[in-house]
Amino acid sequence: MADPAKGTERAVRQPPPAQGRPGDGVIETDVPARLDRLPWSRWHWRIVIGLGTVWILDGLEVTIVGNMAARLAQSGSGIAISTTQVTTIAAAVYVAGACSGALFFGWLTDRLGRKKLFMVTLAVYLVATAVTAFSWTAWFFFLCRFFTGFGIGGEYAAINSAIDELIPARVRGRIDLVINGSFWIGAAMGAFASIALLNTALFATDLGWRLAFGIGVVFGLVILLVRRHVPESPRWLFTHGRAEEAEEVVAEAERIVREEYGRELPPVEGEPIRIRERGPLGFGTIARTVVTRYPRRTVLGLSLFIGQAFLYNAVTFGYAVILTKYFAVPEGDTGYYFAVIAVGNFLGPLLLGGLFDSVGRKPMIAGTYIGSGVLLFGTALLFQQGSLSAVTMTACWTAVLFLASAGASSAYLTVSEIFPLETRAMCIAFFYAVGTAVGGISGPLLFNGLVSSGKVSDTTLAFCIGATLMTLAGLVEAVIGVKAERRSLESLAAPLGAVEPTRTT
Repeated sequence: MADPAKGTERAVRQPPPAQGRPGDGVIETDVPARLDRLPWSRWHWRIVIGLGTVWILDGLEVTIVGNMAARLAQSGSGIAISTTQVTTIAAAVYVAGACSGALFFGWLTDRLGRKKLFMVTLAVYLVATAVTAFSWTAWFFFLCRFFTGFGIGGEYAAINSAIDELIPARVRGRIDLVINGSFWIGAAMGAFASIALLNTALFATDLGWRLAFGIGVVFGLVILLVRRHVPESPRWLFTHGRAEEAEEVVAEAERIVREEYGRELPPVEGEPIRIRERGPLGFGTIARTVVTRYPRRTVLGLSLFIGQAFLYNAVTFGYAVILTKYFAVPEGDTGYYFAVIAVGNFLGPLLLGGLFDSVGRKPMIAGTYIGSGVLLFGTALLFQQGSLSAVTMTACWTAVLFLASAGASSAYLTVSEIFPLETRAMCIAFFYAVGTAVGGISGPLLFNGLVSSGKVSDTTLAFCIGATLMTLAGLVEAVIGVKAERRSLESLAAPLGAVEPTRTT
């Protein structure tokens, strides 16, 4: 993404290294301002590729399992499990694992650093996914899905915090949305892969689904190799008294940018911030920060997460069942329809992401949530009237999710921006876990329970529940959303250790 520094080439004052004040544990630093002023460079691409690709893995995981539910339940699959167990229990167990992993690894991420944890969480995912391929019974499959989710949930906390702390403020919205939206690249890959792997002319009934899990392992190993070169967050380093290491990371980024653009960087704007090093924070301190210091932001984060988690987990795990049950689509062909939905989902954040930085967070988040809710109500009405086919149903859902995907991605962006640095990973984990536990576990259970009844009215009700939650979340954003576009993280929420905290809104 070309974003060269504006202005003519000129010599400017180089910012001083972060300085510690002996005896009082205070560090004075302009590291955040220096990171925010950097033009886009290959240094940023390294971060995006190394960290952002985790969402592709998640999309691959849930799509393959959803599309292979019927095959797993067939006689001769090599595993004793039913379609309902795959689309309800296994889906809920996966989400429960993700919630648990987010909380556990989120807590460690704020204590031990972003880099250590995003290596560990990916390793957990790789092992669990590889072992899933050897499942022979339902309980073992559920166990593997729990730990696969455990690793993925940890990734969300470690990676969202690292990305937002490394990406310049002026493009943070669009980059975060596109990265979160890349989930659907994985979903498309999973959909197309399932078409081939479900073809019994190519793979035996008990082999194709096992090979599907190998795709995630191979892709994850490649990401692991790239991720080794991603730096630790300088913001995390200086809050933990490691000012010299933070300076080294930023100086390296500045060197790469100067070499790439062939000119000096623009001046650093604003005054340095002063932060007192803090020890590890307990859950009590984090809870007080979230609930007492920022109660409106807490309501906002929960609303956004619950709405999108219900809608997305329900559809992701259950759309193939709708196609086969109501439109007689062969199980081996559901991947084609899901691939179309996946493309629409990725195009939403890709095409709308820039507007979250220019038009602003509040109008765009509210608009995408409410807009997707209204479109889903329309889809429910058409389905109830029997006016849809498999093709037109997929077209309707593609339109709904074009908007909903941008909105859902902005939920992660929102909670990673509006809380203090020292609690960022844990706050992401908290909102993801609570929102997903409410919407992500209940969504597949309720949605698939209604869809599996075979009654059109029950499926219509499932659509309307998802539409209502998205619409309500959009209204909450419209009332109490935070104008975070193009603002530094420190101006949105002063670090807990700030000696002179900035005023927040």
